[in-house]
Amino acid sequence: MASLTHFFLLSLSLLSLFTSSNAQLSPNFYARSCPNLQAIVRSTISQALAREARLGASILRLFFHDCFVNGCDAGILLDDTGSFTGEKNAGPNQSARGYEVIDAIKTNVEAACNGTVSCADILALAAQEGVTQLGGPSWAVPLGRRDARTASQSKANNEIPGPSSDLSTLISMFGAKGLNAREMTVLSGAHTIGQAQCIFFRNRIYNENNIDASFAATRRATCPRTGGDTNLAPLDSTTNTFDNNYYRDLVSQRGLFHSDQVLFNGGSQDALVRSYSSNSALFFRDFAAAMIKMSRITPLTGSQGEIRKNCRVVN
Repeated sequence: MASLTHFFLLSLSLLSLFTSSNAQLSPNFYARSCPNLQAIVRSTISQALAREARLGASILRLFFHDCFVNGCDAGILLDDTGSFTGEKNAGPNQSARGYEVIDAIKTNVEAACNGTVSCADILALAAQEGVTQLGGPSWAVPLGRRDARTASQSKANNEIPGPSSDLSTLISMFGAKGLNAREMTVLSGAHTIGQAQCIFFRNRIYNENNIDASFAATRRATCPRTGGDTNLAPLDSTTNTFDNNYYRDLVSQRGLFHSDQVLFNGGSQDALVRSYSSNSALFFRDFAAAMIKMSRITPLTGSQGEIRKNCRVVN
């Protein structure tokens, strides 16, 4: 009996270790150590969006790409050095932007709460603020992450879904991160804000058939068959407003990326896309819940990692 009791207690201990990192995350993590944190992030994001509204989408993309590689650990923020190769120059991140906004938030937070708030938490809060300030939902961001001392360019190249992904690939890649097909479809709604470079949608507007003809013609005007790779086009028809127009565009075959339109192309997500296209409240509710779930992907907590002084380099 004693051995059985010991085994039971050991099992509980291991289970506790396995689940403790998520359990330690809380929206109130900095309530005492940095009570003005949310206000600092909100103010700095507001200033950034006033300069360029597109930055809201850029920071949201940074957060997605961070969480999909080793979890939400600010690994994407680390600069390459002579002895360190990070994630910034991986293929999916070469067009990523908004790093200077995170730097500005970090500077302001450090001035108020020195050595207290992780870059990973700052990025999570910044993503939420960008969405909210562009008209989207708000949510209580779980906090208490710590920053990675490592990064993985190879994982960034292989584990971040790309704009040419098919539906089965998207479902599989999100599933590998613990996100189901419904959560994949609602998180894809992040493309209701922001812009994309011609190189990432050229094949769709010239070679695919499930595309509205007038939409294709409009996009071709600024994205020629050759050249103009970095020319920009909006990801949906209301590029700086977080709304459900992304899904309305999909129903009208006006998805910019192949990976957008596959969500509404006779497959398993068609009904959900129709629901979001006609019910913005449902989209907002599900998006907020999915963002919270994504933000909990394998965080570093407790004594793991560190609190970086500069988000671009390890201490």
